[in-house]
Amino acid sequence: MRNIKNMPSFSDLMRQGLGVPIMLMVMLGMLILPIPALALDALFTFNISLSIIVLLAAVYAKRPLDFAVFPTVILLATLLRLGLNVASTRVVLLDGHTGTDAAGKVIEAFGEFVIGGNYAVGLVVFGILVIINFVVVTKGAGRVSEVSARFTLDAMPGKQMAIDADLNAGLLTQEEAQERRKDVVQEADFYGSMDGASKFVRGDAIAGILILFINIFGGLAIGIGQHDMPFSDAVRNYTLLTIGDGLVAQIPSLVLSTATAIIVTRVTSSQDMGGQILGQLFDDPRVLIVTASLLGLLGIIPGMPNVAFLSIAAVFAGAAYMKMNLKSKQKEADIASQELKVAAEKAVPEVKELTWDDVVPVDTLGLEVGYRLISLVDKDQGGQLMGRIKGIRKKLTQDLGFLIPSVHIRDNLELSPDTYRITLLGATMGEAIIHPDRELAINPGQVYGALQGIPGKDPAFGLDATWIEPSQREQAQSMGYTVVDASTVVATHLSHIISTHGYELLGREEVQQLLDNVAKVAPKLVEGLVPDILPLGGVVKVLQSLLEDGIPIRDMRRIVETLADEGGRSQDPAVLTSMVRVALGRSIIQQINGIAPELAVITLDPALEQLLQESVRTAGSGGLGLEPGLAENMFSSLGEATQRQEMNGQPAILLVSALVRPVLARLIKGSIPALKVLSYNEVPDDKQIKIMSTVGGQQGPSLG
Repeated sequence: MRNIKNMPSFSDLMRQGLGVPIMLMVMLGMLILPIPALALDALFTFNISLSIIVLLAAVYAKRPLDFAVFPTVILLATLLRLGLNVASTRVVLLDGHTGTDAAGKVIEAFGEFVIGGNYAVGLVVFGILVIINFVVVTKGAGRVSEVSARFTLDAMPGKQMAIDADLNAGLLTQEEAQERRKDVVQEADFYGSMDGASKFVRGDAIAGILILFINIFGGLAIGIGQHDMPFSDAVRNYTLLTIGDGLVAQIPSLVLSTATAIIVTRVTSSQDMGGQILGQLFDDPRVLIVTASLLGLLGIIPGMPNVAFLSIAAVFAGAAYMKMNLKSKQKEADIASQELKVAAEKAVPEVKELTWDDVVPVDTLGLEVGYRLISLVDKDQGGQLMGRIKGIRKKLTQDLGFLIPSVHIRDNLELSPDTYRITLLGATMGEAIIHPDRELAINPGQVYGALQGIPGKDPAFGLDATWIEPSQREQAQSMGYTVVDASTVVATHLSHIISTHGYELLGREEVQQLLDNVAKVAPKLVEGLVPDILPLGGVVKVLQSLLEDGIPIRDMRRIVETLADEGGRSQDPAVLTSMVRVALGRSIIQQINGIAPELAVITLDPALEQLLQESVRTAGSGGLGLEPGLAENMFSSLGEATQRQEMNGQPAILLVSALVRPVLARLIKGSIPALKVLSYNEVPDDKQIKIMSTVGGQQGPSLG
């Protein structure tokens, strides 16, 4: 007893990874070893049960990926069924002369009871099942699998770019983005596997037809030739056994083919298939009313089955009546809610004397929308923009190193209905027209065809785009477009403006808060800085300069230490900024070039750099006193070198002396934004410098 209790169950074997190998060994045994009739009954019953379980799992799955193991299950079920066919064929041919129960009770029941013992009826029923399975269900499911696999693979690049766009806009975390990328890959793998699994089902249907004829003709030959059976008895025994065997195999095969068709035609939804059918077929009472009317007309025609037609018409009419009552009550509730809202808006507030509280300060960050875009920011109408803006603020706060202020959102009737405007400190920084009922298909640079829609531009980066209907989303993604909704367009534009002009959001209040945070962990460090060494305004200018150069100020401790060390030697914000950049050199390089040990750079010809240094000393920090032709030639050469770096997949970095860097960086920022300007002393000692190109001024006119 103790040994029996300690034996592992089948579920334990499955968890240990032994279930599938054991099933494969059983299938192999069925191909080689003779199986008794009792075991065949158990295995045929298990096969029918397995097919029903697979069908119900496919029906109740909310999306195809919830049943991702389905292709493998189809393969195993097909192998099990073919193994049973081989085993039953062996028994039928060996013992069929003894009677119709030679292959077990299950086959006998299907041969005697299901088709009434008439093998002619059995052949007709079997033929109909094969036609339904092979011509209708299997062929259709195979075609859908092929098309789904092709379109899923074609749409992968667009889906990956959409995930990257959401990640860059702050709408997704790294973990959520990884999970979505994993889903995209799994979806492609699933539909590719389903394309192959449909071939298994199709081959199984063909095998069933061949096995039927082999069993009939082989049985007749054996029964008449070896066992001296009369022709009529041989025909009856072997045909009934073969038909019973074929029906036992074809019914589970038809069930699995149906499950395959259900899986490949499913659309991802929060409901199972039953909920989708009820919601989409019977949601509109007009459908039920028209159906009941037509059935009622047919039911009153003399000679028609009046009771059947009129009964079903009454059922549909009653369902339509109940549905209309529910919709009426819902509409009344919506009207009452709207009336309460209008009454609240019409309530006149008490008039008070003007005070200083009525002086409205300028919004640090503002978003104004036309009246057609109110639905994007209204949660009651399903608007998602508020949540996305919160996500953007959180991401940019972590990236830049200081708290991004709240965005004040309000409607502006002076704007056109589909227009929004982004303001910074009261000034308009961006304005665009969007279409809330459409989606924006952005051309990232390489697409395969044009789209029907409203031409436009991506407001954030100025890329060519087209406003398309939501139903065109899959088509656009398969053609290489990045497709985003209207809320994402606004959120991305806002994120780009905050990233570009973040230094304007940093003031004395924010800097004091940053210093207070440092003082919590290093009180002595901050205590001697402001105001003993530097005024607060000087620290603000240094931090603003860093942000303007695209350098985050997360490492406030290192910044404060550098200002404390260098503030006694110079009060010039430009000099202090250069010193802080040197201290943050490793972080700056890592932000631009990652952790690669080698740094590919562009340099200036020594003669040209010496000329620039003399020009800076002469003109001061305000600009370069260069002859226009020489400056134009230099910037043109830098632009060409930047393009070569980008084509090689490397960041474009210009390495110059510390004296020239601030002025040159300010001039290059507007003309060649992709080129980063660093000084030699900002590069850590452990980084290897590889000069990719040197820009000189020989081709341009000499300095006058």
